[in-house]
Amino acid sequence: MLPIKYILKYYPAVFIIALFQPAFAQDATKPFSLNNKTAQVYTTAKNTDYKLAKTESLRFIDKMQPTEKEICVFVDASKTFQTILGIGSALTDASAETFYKLSKEKQQEFLTAFYDVNKGIGYTLARTNIQSCDFSSDSYSYVSANDPELKTFNIEHDLKYKVPFIKKAIAAAGGKLTMFVTPWSPPAFMKTNNDVLHGGKLKPEFDQSWANFYVKFINAYQEQGIPVWGLSVQNEPLATQKWESCIFTGEEERDFVKNYLGPTLHKNGMADKKLIIWDHNRDLIYQRASAVLDDKEAAKYVWGVGYHWYETWTGGPMLFANEKKVNESFPDKNLIFTEGCVEKFDFSRVNDWALGERYGQSLINDFNNNTVGWTDWNILLDEKGGPNHVGNFCFAPVIADTRTGELIYTNIYYYLGHFSKFVRPGDKRVTCSSNRESLLTTAFINKEGKLAVMVMNTSDKELKYSLCIMGKAAVTTSLPHSMSTLVIE
Repeated sequence: MLPIKYILKYYPAVFIIALFQPAFAQDATKPFSLNNKTAQVYTTAKNTDYKLAKTESLRFIDKMQPTEKEICVFVDASKTFQTILGIGSALTDASAETFYKLSKEKQQEFLTAFYDVNKGIGYTLARTNIQSCDFSSDSYSYVSANDPELKTFNIEHDLKYKVPFIKKAIAAAGGKLTMFVTPWSPPAFMKTNNDVLHGGKLKPEFDQSWANFYVKFINAYQEQGIPVWGLSVQNEPLATQKWESCIFTGEEERDFVKNYLGPTLHKNGMADKKLIIWDHNRDLIYQRASAVLDDKEAAKYVWGVGYHWYETWTGGPMLFANEKKVNESFPDKNLIFTEGCVEKFDFSRVNDWALGERYGQSLINDFNNNTVGWTDWNILLDEKGGPNHVGNFCFAPVIADTRTGELIYTNIYYYLGHFSKFVRPGDKRVTCSSNRESLLTTAFINKEGKLAVMVMNTSDKELKYSLCIMGKAAVTTSLPHSMSTLVIE
């Protein structure tokens, strides 16, 4: 290595650039200022025609201390938190099969609606299934029975619908879509119950073979031009379902990650793939996170903890506080919402306003508890809430009525769009609070200093409130059962 004196004498500019390179490389955000800025309001509201509609332009006036009687949303853009990875939906077999039942014109309408940030809602995140799941028309595998060496591995099944569908989504998103992949079950011969359905466990003698399976899948998809950003270990590892499922205790997932999956990814040049554990409900998220992440040898392979919202099966509410406990205890790991949908599809409910409100409640609270990415379940389903080979029919943001060829946009689509359209990868969450329980809120800032504030009114009343920022306020009204995004630039 050359002496510092020599470098300074003959290459002073190079030395200075190298010295300050870490500062230059940081993902800096411009300080927020309200100078000459207005707030553009976009609204979706029950019993109106507003669907992500631009409804108002607000100006700020000087305002210091509000009174207790005034309803306010407070934003402090100087306090930043997690960086956003993206927002999107799962691209399943069911979604792909439904997509190809549409006319070419409706297919293009669908792609524009979800992936064009100007004409649609600009999705940037996606998930897909490794082998079959409940939202497949049938159960299938990429290998023949009793092939632990995976010599017969191929993804021919996926080449008919799912792979071309995903490639169209990537193209519609401008050539980049952050994709993570998830298995519902290993092949039947690898499991204790010799069945891809009804739970069962991975037989210990197939630990390495199953770890190799993930690598085979990722390579196969990437050879098709589908980059894979990350993967989760197992979908819902504590649920014995009538569809594809497989049980891992916390200790079993820890040991599989530590001894097989993590090392196998690294040995095969996939150390950059983001590994997600748990991928199940919020109720046991802390227990699973601690079971795996308290082991340093397992934790070094783990990027983050994924979770779903179906803990409501007990009849209770969504347990957002459990996310906070994971973030507080393991601040070097990420939280990602990996799946949620409204179950028990009923075509007569496609216009039910409660569908979108469940999404809004989850999105706001999940992001406020430091979630970095948010992934809805199926992006598209048919008029039966499928296809689904075990009758587990559910809602999706858009329903394709294959009898008429029409696309039905539920308010789930618009509630999701209030986030995905205005919160882009690389944006940061900032401090935001409300002084009324019926106004839920969160806020984000981008690198240019543009601020997006989401305000959701869960009440039956119009609520006049002040958006208070840096000693100034803009006054507006939140309509009953509405979601608004206020963009300050």
